[in-house]
Amino acid sequence: MRTLAAILFSLLVAAPIAAQRQKPEPLTDAQQQQIAEAGIDPVGRVNLYVKFLNERADTLKGLITRAHTSARASRIDDQLQDFSALLDELGDNLDVYSDRKADIRKSLKPLNESIERWQQILKSLPSEPAFEISRQDAIESCGDLADQAQKLTADQTAYFNLHKDQKGQDRYEPK
Repeated sequence: MRTLAAILFSLLVAAPIAAQRQKPEPLTDAQQQQIAEAGIDPVGRVNLYVKFLNERADTLKGLITRAHTSARASRIDDQLQDFSALLDELGDNLDVYSDRKADIRKSLKPLNESIERWQQILKSLPSEPAFEISRQDAIESCGDLADQAQKLTADQTAYFNLHKDQKGQDRYEPK
């Protein structure tokens, strides 16, 4: 009876610990360091996220043609989850820079071009049950980022046409 009680207690204690495990960071330590070094430079940070997302997209594209194995499907699923997480992080950064009225127009054109490429790669992935949910999440995140980037491009163009003295700024500072 005590053995059964000990086993049940162990399972009750272990269940919350297992639930607390989180997905690892989508960026490598070196990539995190590069983001940190970019600091508050909005254009630099956006360009780094675009670079890292392009690398992930190239990896996904390379996995499409490989033999259909469970290891491939698992790797694609992991890559798609990381890709979605990076898309969301970039979107969060764009929100911050938009609120600050940071001039990120230089990085928006390459971002918009890359988004089109990413969407093509995501849509060219075959529909397989092992990663379909992650694929759909990535397609949705990419679409949301595309909408956000297009709106931000229009907003920034209009804002900096009216406020030419603030061109190139990192953040809005009231005068």
